[in-house]
Amino acid sequence: MRTLVHLSDLHFGRVDPALLDPLRNLIHELAPDVVVVSGDLTQRAKSEQFEEARAWLDTLPGPQIVVPGNHDISLYNVFRRFVLPLERYKRYITDDLDPVYIDDEIAVLGVNTARSLTVKDGRLNKEQVEKIRTTLAGLDPKITRVVVTHHPFDLPPGSEDDDLVDRAGMAMQAFSEVGVDLLMAGHMHVSHAANTSARYKISEYAALVVQAGTATSTRGRGEVNSFNVLRIENQRIEVDRYGWDTVHGKFQLLNTEKFLRSGNIWSEAVDGMLAAGI
Repeated sequence: MRTLVHLSDLHFGRVDPALLDPLRNLIHELAPDVVVVSGDLTQRAKSEQFEEARAWLDTLPGPQIVVPGNHDISLYNVFRRFVLPLERYKRYITDDLDPVYIDDEIAVLGVNTARSLTVKDGRLNKEQVEKIRTTLAGLDPKITRVVVTHHPFDLPPGSEDDDLVDRAGMAMQAFSEVGVDLLMAGHMHVSHAANTSARYKISEYAALVVQAGTATSTRGRGEVNSFNVLRIENQRIEVDRYGWDTVHGKFQLLNTEKFLRSGNIWSEAVDGMLAAGI
């Protein structure tokens, strides 16, 4: 079994500082095999915000798979936005925009979906999808395949389709061919876990989508600050959602969702059985 801590939308520049130490301490207690950060490390891509984000990430365990979000591209500085869109991210966080972690149980691939030509939307290109295909091809079938982006492939109920990552359909077809099991994202500041069967009608395939809320930002959207902990086995994934308890001043476990794999289809487990509706 592998344990992944899934943080997203930290938004340094608009963080609640009271959350940082309790969150860091809890992550160390959880002893994850990998820490995943799915974008928007800063509020406005300023140097001091990246410095704060980098300093805090350095207090967390590794390895870490970190990808940028749309807020990590300068919004108002036109030169930086279009000529050097992720220069500060690469300087302070990592110059690897497609980080990879692979061991004998999991393969975690980070993919940059942030683009300078749009304010908040994201997209994938064919080269990125082909790189995913090449990286995953030939891996042992028992290895759980994970793709991390900022912009999501599926959405919580009530969301607008415009928030989906562009070219999602093209990417999902490729993912079905190389057996991607799990898609992790943020962007919405809302927690969500489900499979992809309702949105993507791909025969004999449904990946699991797990979306994290905002771990530390004051920019909540009706949900408490939260993060996910995923416990991954070859045919089983448990998703623990932790939320901030203002009364006790700490993150508490709010709920656990369990998913099982049958063939290449992931489904929610209900009382030990697969949920209907595939």
